[in-house]
Amino acid sequence: MAELARVIDGKAFAERLRARVAAQVAALQRTHGLTPGLAVVLVGENPASQVYVRSKAKQTRESGMAAFDHHLPADASHASVLAQVEALNADPAVHGILVQLPLPPQVGEAEIIAAIDPAKDADGFHPVNAGRLWAGQEGLVPCTPLGCLLMLKETLGDLAGRRAIVLGRSNIVGKPMAALLLRESCTVTIVHSRTRDLAAECRRAEIVVAAVGRAEMVRGDWIAPGATVIDVGINRIDAGAGKTRLVGDVAYAEAAAVAGAITPVPGGVGPMTIACLLANTVTAACRQHGIAVPGT
Repeated sequence: MAELARVIDGKAFAERLRARVAAQVAALQRTHGLTPGLAVVLVGENPASQVYVRSKAKQTRESGMAAFDHHLPADASHASVLAQVEALNADPAVHGILVQLPLPPQVGEAEIIAAIDPAKDADGFHPVNAGRLWAGQEGLVPCTPLGCLLMLKETLGDLAGRRAIVLGRSNIVGKPMAALLLRESCTVTIVHSRTRDLAAECRRAEIVVAAVGRAEMVRGDWIAPGATVIDVGINRIDAGAGKTRLVGDVAYAEAAAVAGAITPVPGGVGPMTIACLLANTVTAACRQHGIAVPGT
């Protein structure tokens, strides 16, 4: 019987990262009197967003940082959301700003993201930070791909020269993931809905990052023996008897029988996103004050 892939435990990894962040925050407070602050703007009553924002605030405070929560009504105007962002840009106690997506239709998402001070863009979505990432310059990096990269480096060590494939070309995951892998000197292919023979492309890769938002699209026979699989997808499917269950973009059981290492869903990439958001906020606070990040 074939040996199953090593499971990459994102929950445990995130706990270790949060512990490092808390130690960095304590060092900043002790040495510089600086408490990093993260502000989250939530517009509307989306239940999933509310749960996520509460989790962010809880973990921010547990790390010793200041958490600023701003909840605007679902009918808030574009101008009012913009005014909130501009106020946070000007607040010296706020070092990181996150506007929870999606936004209601009357609020222009691209304009709101572009209004965030790039130095405070904790989500790493601002066009300036996107450009800095592709140009190989210092900036803030989107949290989910950053978490993927950290797990890949812990699992594989040096990534230089490895052949990697990224399924998906979103601005939130796919494109920044490709840029981060290039920065590590991987040979990177980006595939998407128009790519011919996706399976053949995937089988060439030592590293597979799936971020397409289609439940279990990547099958076991798409995976090269021994490859490392990072599954970013979170999809809710029918489990029968009126119940649902969460699955990734990868058919987990099939892939685990072939891969060398794989992230589960849930418990893989998901926990890393908030942990990396906290790390980004510490990085942003240090850069704004011209000091090195403690312990790095």
